[in-house]
Amino acid sequence: MEILFIILPLSGIVLGWLIRWLYAKIQVTSSEQRAKRIIQDAVKESEAKKRELLLETKDQLIRERSQLEKETRERRAEIQHLERRLLQKEENLEKRVSSLEKQERSLQGRERLCVEREEKVLEEQEKCKKELEHLSGLSAADAKKLLIQSMENEAKHDAQALINRIEQEAQLSAEKKARDIVITTIQRMATDICSEVTVATVSLPNDEMKGRIIGREGRNIRTLETLVGVDIIIDDTPEAVVISCFDPIRKETARIALERLISDGRIHPARIEEIVQKVTKEINQIIYERGEHVIFELGIHNITPDIIRALGRLNFRTSYGQNVLVHSKEVALIAGMIASELGADAEFARRAALLHDIGKGVETNSEGNHAEVGMEMARKMGEDPKVVNAIGSHHNDVEPETIEAIIVQIADAISAARPGARKETLENYIKRLESLEKIAESFPGVDKAYAIQAGRELRILVNNEKVNDEDAKLLAKEIAKKVENELQYPGRIKVTIIRETRIVEYAR
Repeated sequence: MEILFIILPLSGIVLGWLIRWLYAKIQVTSSEQRAKRIIQDAVKESEAKKRELLLETKDQLIRERSQLEKETRERRAEIQHLERRLLQKEENLEKRVSSLEKQERSLQGRERLCVEREEKVLEEQEKCKKELEHLSGLSAADAKKLLIQSMENEAKHDAQALINRIEQEAQLSAEKKARDIVITTIQRMATDICSEVTVATVSLPNDEMKGRIIGREGRNIRTLETLVGVDIIIDDTPEAVVISCFDPIRKETARIALERLISDGRIHPARIEEIVQKVTKEINQIIYERGEHVIFELGIHNITPDIIRALGRLNFRTSYGQNVLVHSKEVALIAGMIASELGADAEFARRAALLHDIGKGVETNSEGNHAEVGMEMARKMGEDPKVVNAIGSHHNDVEPETIEAIIVQIADAISAARPGARKETLENYIKRLESLEKIAESFPGVDKAYAIQAGRELRILVNNEKVNDEDAKLLAKEIAKKVENELQYPGRIKVTIIRETRIVEYAR
C-alpha cells in the first residue's frame, strides 16, 4: 500500500509532464505553420505591390513622355514661328537698306547741286554788295552799323512808349483792383459788433443776500476777492453786486462763481474755495474749446495746444471794446479773401492773420509789445518763419518779408477801422447815438429823430405844416453842419429828412 501511494503520485507527475510536452510540441508546430503562412502571404502581397508599383511607374513614364513630346512640339512650333519672323524682318531690312541707299545717292546728287548753286549765289551777292557800296559810298560795315543803330533807336522808342502805357494802365487797374478787393472783402464779411466793459453786474434775489455775501466780519467777500483776484463792490444799488477787474478771465470766473454761490445758498469760505476751483477748471476747458472752435471754423491744422489755449484766452480779452478772438477770426477771413483775390497763399495768410494778436493771450510778464511776445511764442512753438514775420510786422515792429504779411496788415486795419468795431465802449456808443438824436430834435419843426445803422445814418421826421420842401433841404444842411461841429465820429453820417402829407376824410 505504501508503495502504491508512492507510485501513484509519481505516475501522475510523469503523465502530466508528458501531456504538457505534447501540448507544447503541438503549439510550436502550429506556430511554425502560422509563421510560414504569414511569410507566404507577405511575399505574395509584396509581389503584388511590386507589380502595382511597376505598372504605376510605367504609366507615369508614359504620361511624362507624352507631356515632354507635346512641349517639344510646341517649342519647335514656336521656334519655327520665330524663325519665320526673323526671316521676314531680314527681308524688310534688306528692302529698307536698298531704299536708303537709293535715297542717299539722290541726296548726294542734290547736295552737289546745292553747293554749286550756293557758290553762284555768293558770287552774285558779292557783286551786288560791291555795286551797293559803289552807289551809296558806304562800306558794308558802315551800312550795317547805321541799320543796327536805326533799329536800336526805333526799338527804344517803342519800348519806352510801351512802358509808359503799361505804367498808366497798371496805376489805373491797380487802384480799381485794390478798391474792388477791399470792397468785395468787406461786403462778404458780416460780423456782429461786440463791446466789452471791465465790470460785470450780478443780480441778487433780494438785498438780504448782500449780507450773506459779505459774511461775518467780511470773511466771505475777502475770501472770494483773494481767491479770484477781483474787487467786489456792494453799494446801495438794489438787488445787484458789481464785480470789477481789468483781467476779463478773473472777472468771468468771479461772476460765475458768485452766481453759483447765490443759487446754491451755502456761502462760507470752504464752499467759496470749492466753487472757485470748479469754475476755474471749467473756464480753462472753455478757453481750450473756444480756441479749437475757431481753428476748426477756419480749417487751420497743426496748431500746438499752447497756441490753442492762447487763442481761447483772447475770447475774454478786448481791444478798444472789440473782442480780440472775434477780431482775429475776422482778420483771418479777410486776409484769406484778399489773398485769394491776389493769387497769394490764402491758407498761409489765414494762419498768420489768426495768430497776429496771439501775444495778447500769452500769460507772461516779459517786456515788449504783444507783437514781439507773439513772435517769440510762435518761434518757440515751431511756426514757419514767414508766419513769425507776419505776426511781428502787423504793426511794423519788423519789416514785412512776404506779400501775405502785408495782407495781414491790411486785413487788421480793415477789421479795426470798420464803423462800430472799436475805439468806443458801449456807454460812449450809446451816448453818441443819444447826442445825434438830441441835436436833430433841437431844431424847430422836428417831430422825431432816430439814429440807425450803428449811428451812420440819422433819420428825421418833420412836421408837414411847419416845414415845407425848401425848408427841409435847408434843415438837413443845418443839422449836418451842427453834427460836424459838435460830435466826433468815424466815417460819415447820412442825414435824411422825411416829410409827408396826409389828407384824411371821413365818410358818414
